[in-house]
Amino acid sequence: MDDPGPLQVAMTVEQLWQPVPGGSATYIRELVREYAAMPDLTVTGVAAWHRGPAPEGLDLPLRRLPLPRVALYEAWQRARRPRVGRGADVVHATTWAAPGARVPLVVTVHDLAFLDDPGHFTPRGVRFFRRGLEIARDEAAAVIVPSHATRDDCVAAGIAEDRLHVVPHGVRRATVTPAQVTEFLERHGLERPYVLWAGTREPRKNLPTLVAAFGRLLDTGADLDLVLAGPEGWGPEQDRLAGGQGERVRLLGRLSRPDLEAAYAGARVFCYPSLKEGYGMPVTEAMAHGTPVVTSRGTATEEAAGGAAVLVDPHDAVDVARGLAEAADDARNLAMRHASSARAEELDWGASARATAGVLRSAAAVKKP
Repeated sequence: MDDPGPLQVAMTVEQLWQPVPGGSATYIRELVREYAAMPDLTVTGVAAWHRGPAPEGLDLPLRRLPLPRVALYEAWQRARRPRVGRGADVVHATTWAAPGARVPLVVTVHDLAFLDDPGHFTPRGVRFFRRGLEIARDEAAAVIVPSHATRDDCVAAGIAEDRLHVVPHGVRRATVTPAQVTEFLERHGLERPYVLWAGTREPRKNLPTLVAAFGRLLDTGADLDLVLAGPEGWGPEQDRLAGGQGERVRLLGRLSRPDLEAAYAGARVFCYPSLKEGYGMPVTEAMAHGTPVVTSRGTATEEAAGGAAVLVDPHDAVDVARGLAEAADDARNLAMRHASSARAEELDWGASARATAGVLRSAAAVKKP
């Protein structure tokens, strides 16, 4: 087989400057980390103009375009300028913010939840996502998605099947000691076993149903707390979370990465009854700590869980309560811890990066007219 030669990639990394980076930033960081070990691949990051230093750990050449983020995204979406990719073989847009490209463009589509229920997002966000979808559909040589569920959504949205490539995310298995878990619990006053949820509090995350299900669980005599970890997002959730459970529902806000890992490791159960996801990274992050997971049937999170989770109807608080009780039960909890760990072992960012590089290399061979 002929040596394919080096591949030069221009990769958008602007998401790493977001105040709440989220799953797409984790995706970028993990790819960059794995690419560093690939001698046949060179990456240049593409970002908006920032006065300060690059985010910690972003160890790659960086091209800062002469516009702040909002103006840059607007210019990319309206005028397809400034174009990027000079000196590169392929441009990888890692989110909906896809630049005009001088060379073949690959776009990662994390999810199309905004099409399922636009009311779960801000009007400005929906406009931005819709324009990103148009660009991916009309200009991308290839589109990467993290799940078959998202692939099916993309086909329904008009993206040609032969341009879609399913590349599941990996998961990084952080080590958390019992002492670190104990310190986390004491610092936050968590004295009971707890059900954990983590993410940005927004409508599609379905937190009111989770809180209602937790209330039903308490009515059966369960001695648990519900811990909600993550930043405030948008929508009516903020006034609806505590319900009648008062101090048994704990809102911890945004946690540092070490604290989040300790929260995962210390949880009795992790519950993620989201209505719509492109993948469901918190599910596999919890599993990486051997934590039993309850998540939504018939969604991408079921796919991410790989048969190791208790599945529930996310629209039915009674069924979510049933799932919580099942996962918290002593006998089932132990078996699920083994299943979670086994599923996490199947997921590897190195494999994800190699598959992504393969898509990029194939797209680079498709020369722009």
